[in-house]
Amino acid sequence: MTAELTDRAVIALSGPEARPFLQGLITNDVEKVVPGRAAYAALLTPQGKILFDFLVAASEDGLLVDCRREVREALAKRLSMYKLRTKVDVVLRDDVGVFVDSESGFVDPRLSALGMRALMSKREFAAPDGLQAYLDRRLDLGVPEGADFGSDRLFALDANLDELHAISYEKGCYVGQELTARMKHRGKDRKRLLTVATRNGTPLPAGDAPVTADGRDVGAITSRYGARGFALIRLDRLAEASGATLEAAGVPVGVTKQDWLSP
Repeated sequence: MTAELTDRAVIALSGPEARPFLQGLITNDVEKVVPGRAAYAALLTPQGKILFDFLVAASEDGLLVDCRREVREALAKRLSMYKLRTKVDVVLRDDVGVFVDSESGFVDPRLSALGMRALMSKREFAAPDGLQAYLDRRLDLGVPEGADFGSDRLFALDANLDELHAISYEKGCYVGQELTARMKHRGKDRKRLLTVATRNGTPLPAGDAPVTADGRDVGAITSRYGARGFALIRLDRLAEASGATLEAAGVPVGVTKQDWLSP
């Protein structure tokens, strides 16, 4: 059944230079965005750390950016800052909602198991709030979003953005491209955002609680939703800790590498 994600918001980019404007800023190839096909992307710092992540869809007169509601003003402000004399309008669209499990729209470009997604007029389409059900699906699949890696904290590859099809290595320059490409060509992943859960069902510890194996740091929790969440984990140390009991602030936890991540 179609449901609305009330924690999401939409920003519209229109004008004759909307596509080339966004193309020069974000990690993915905007030229591949057409009706029925969206893209997942991020806006990075010059040092390659994630500021915002979002989905980009086509509209009749430009592009629609599907982002977290709590960051939409900050994202719109950042985009407007880059505008300079570019012929593009950046507008908050409170009349457009983000819906999942819709009959039309586009398959989520991150992972097909996330289902169909659509950006539609709230005035013409009403649906129940699907926030909790969608969060449960996202956690089951281990797909992180902005709240899980924060702003200006994690590099794009550490947050799995490459594995979630958010980065084009062919499109040319964008903000943070040099560092991202260097990390890619370095060859070996050292850190990844993995799913974490307490073994006894109690809530995960608050804050950036360290994840340890026999007292040695393996990583740190980045977000929590009751007993489940995400943690930035050193893959080499996790492998070395095979068979050891993992803990976060004294609470036994299990860490799982998502099956869609490369071996």
